[in-house]
Amino acid sequence: MKTSLFKIYKVLFLLGVFFIPFNSFYGPSWLGEFSREAAAIFFITGFVLLGVGAIFKYRVTLPLKNKIFQVLLLFIAWCFVATLLNFNTVYGNYFKETSGINRFIRQYFALLVSTAAFVVFYWNVIRKMTTDEILLSIRKMFLYSLIVASAYGFIEVLILVFGIKGLIPVLNLFDYFPFVGVKIYGERISSITFEAPALAIYLITIAGWMFSYILTEKGFKRFIPAFLVLVLTFFSGSRTGLVVIFVQLAAFLFILFLDSKFRKYALVFVSSGVVLIILLLAVNSKGVIASVEKKIESLNFKENLFESTSNKSRFGIQYASWQVFKENPITGVGYGQQTYHNRFHYPNWAVKDNYEFRLFYTNPHFKPFPPAYNLYMRIMTETGLIGIAIFMFMVYLLFYNTKELIRKSSGNRRVLAIVLFISFLGISINFLQIDTFRLYGFWICLVILIKVSSTAVLPTSEEEKKTIKS
Repeated sequence: MKTSLFKIYKVLFLLGVFFIPFNSFYGPSWLGEFSREAAAIFFITGFVLLGVGAIFKYRVTLPLKNKIFQVLLLFIAWCFVATLLNFNTVYGNYFKETSGINRFIRQYFALLVSTAAFVVFYWNVIRKMTTDEILLSIRKMFLYSLIVASAYGFIEVLILVFGIKGLIPVLNLFDYFPFVGVKIYGERISSITFEAPALAIYLITIAGWMFSYILTEKGFKRFIPAFLVLVLTFFSGSRTGLVVIFVQLAAFLFILFLDSKFRKYALVFVSSGVVLIILLLAVNSKGVIASVEKKIESLNFKENLFESTSNKSRFGIQYASWQVFKENPITGVGYGQQTYHNRFHYPNWAVKDNYEFRLFYTNPHFKPFPPAYNLYMRIMTETGLIGIAIFMFMVYLLFYNTKELIRKSSGNRRVLAIVLFISFLGISINFLQIDTFRLYGFWICLVILIKVSSTAVLPTSEEEKKTIKS
């Protein structure tokens, strides 16, 4: 019975991993923030079944002795305490037909689901997997989803960049794929995600996993997953995606150069990239050059700061958050309460002639709350110096433990450690422009790190299997 339950949990977990990028559909509204997240459906089902399994005496465990997990629990608890300490203002908050208490309950529930319920589910699956199983099975699911995303994305590229409109009926066939809603928006591809920035987040999440094929596979095929990530990133039009994945790639190549065993693969990868660019130029030099010019122009931070509406909104909201933080530096204003206070601090340079503020952010009849555009800033504003100190200490532990794991490990365990480092690097940078904790790849990597660094003496896969059975 217990073996059968674990197999069900594992299948649900791996299906959830596969469906992480699938959020271009509209799911049941009662799921709230998770209504468009296909992966959440499988993770929620797995967590519920885990609770049912506990009734039948299936062993449900928590890594309570692990420092990373302890700090995570402390952060979750402080989000609640910080809100209690601000109860007077939270009780009086009201905007967009939503009270401060209602907003806190919904936001805190989403936090608990993302960082507690799902982490518990991940742990009770991953703890029974060997290092080889973790690396190979999770990476395979990400590769399968990347194949689907690439097929969709390349058709989008042919339609939007190369102007082959006759492929639109072919693209519409993806409507028959589960959790996909086909759409073409502007000149930026979004693939199976709901928008280009969401595609960038997915690619940042899987970049380290796809780069790792260079370390474990043979022949030219080892470079294909990495090239797929880079090509999709380029055509997504996401400035953040371009910068972050470039940093991830640079870090990965640096690690390869430090290891004489893999140095030649780094050189082959760079050479192959040059050849690919030459081939693209040969096929359609005008289209490729035009796309490159657009990407370079989009990365011109100085020129786009006040010209781009999205940038004005982004930095205007971050400016307001900083003002709120300065007024409430120790405990913040309470979890989920940022917008109630930010709206009194939006700078004129961001609001003037900005339709996003007029129609969405300051419009009391438009119920969705504006994004904070920066998770670190959100944590500072809502939970104060104490909250951001706890969270940053957890991030520090992730990097420190990953670094130690790379230094002490060999074989697939070292490959997995490199994957974790590249993933944490990319996602922690990406926290500078998103404000959600619904980053499944981040928490999965956190649980994997707890698992693979939990033993002082690094065992072989066979020894791990014996430990698991006992």
